[in-house]
Amino acid sequence: MSSKVLHTPILLFFIFFIVSCDDQLDLKPSQEIDELTALDSDANIKRVLIGAYANIRKSDLWGGRVLLYSEMLAANNELRWEGTFVQPREMLNKSILTNNSFVTDTWTTAYSTINLANNIIEAIDKVKTEDQDRVKGEALFIRGVVYFELVKLYGLPYVSENPSTNLAVPLILSPSRGGQNNGVVERHSVENVYQQIIKDLTEAEQLLPESNNIFASQYIASAMLSRVYLQIEDYTSARDAANRSINLALAYGKKLMDQYMNAFNNESDSQEDIFTIQVSAQDPVNAMHLFYSTPEFGGRDGDVGISGNHLALYEDGDDRLGQYEERAGAIRTNKWRDQNANVKIIRLAELFLTRAEANFREGTSIGATVLEDINRIRRRVLLPEKTSVTLEEILKERKLELAHEGHNLHDIKRTRGIVVDNNDSNFKYSFDDPKLIFPIPQRELLANSKLIQNPGYLE
Repeated sequence: MSSKVLHTPILLFFIFFIVSCDDQLDLKPSQEIDELTALDSDANIKRVLIGAYANIRKSDLWGGRVLLYSEMLAANNELRWEGTFVQPREMLNKSILTNNSFVTDTWTTAYSTINLANNIIEAIDKVKTEDQDRVKGEALFIRGVVYFELVKLYGLPYVSENPSTNLAVPLILSPSRGGQNNGVVERHSVENVYQQIIKDLTEAEQLLPESNNIFASQYIASAMLSRVYLQIEDYTSARDAANRSINLALAYGKKLMDQYMNAFNNESDSQEDIFTIQVSAQDPVNAMHLFYSTPEFGGRDGDVGISGNHLALYEDGDDRLGQYEERAGAIRTNKWRDQNANVKIIRLAELFLTRAEANFREGTSIGATVLEDINRIRRRVLLPEKTSVTLEEILKERKLELAHEGHNLHDIKRTRGIVVDNNDSNFKYSFDDPKLIFPIPQRELLANSKLIQNPGYLE
């Protein structure tokens, strides 16, 4: 079963009319998005739903940059930014300006997407009765995952002190159009945003079909829930959500690829893929390829280099070392080598690791024992099986298995780790250091007087 987001030139034609452009001279809040298509029919609502999917696959979100942000902020002296783009360099150096265009564009695209989802949910009674659950489930899924990316980037970690008072992002649950809900809203707490994410994804899982062609389905929603619960240290719920996703995904033919690198550089979903963003010659947006690959594979000059500090973490004989090779004067990962390869959002391997960690922390064996899940990951990369395992070893297995896929920062935060400065290894950032979160974009502060800037950034 395919789990990709499909995009065609016809789709992009629709999107042009569905999503209005953001005029940089018109300083309305990004939450205030004009709607050019009346949501008065089943067909129009479904077009808007396709538009919402198209938004999450833009480079500003799951088209690659959100993954890159995690790797740059948590480079930990294991990665280097060698490119000419200043925006990722600011992230690497923890010196992000409030007018960083990547930071601004991600906020704007996220709220445009949320607004599309809100419009769909409000107009759901116009959808054919037999399709209402599915369409609403997809809209809730999209809104939930976009808020999850926002809260992780623009708010302090949930595990920091005072999540009930720490500010995250504005929580907007109704359409913003015309004079209604004009976008001048306050930031909600980290706790409130996470509660809404869980509510949205839980309802989405209940409404979505088991199989849904190229769009969100039950096991995709439960996979995302497992990530959310892991981030807030609800290990019982993370374990159960991962287990639900694994069981249903296996029933639909998912499995680990026999060889590690066969899970990457695919133009169609591999059997290991739970959810991907499709990339093709007709719709080639893949920011991870753009920044990680090299000219002979259609990339730039090799913006991200891998240091010896990272390579030293692997055991001798680990087949995952095969992803690394020297190109364009530095060590590169081949995970993002090919131009038209899909962007990996969730792989089955992640779910096994989540279930293993949560089972270990809870002292349970739901779905499998901890060793069974860890050893299935190790066997695939030609490493000897463990006879016992520690939490530290589980977390290291996760780090290496999911390296360069956008997990590093969020795992460091939820486990209360540290990030070593790339320029001075004697300097370290705590998991809750304000420098590890984005500023509220300057444009939004000018447009919305109720917004408060994050600590450490000038108004």
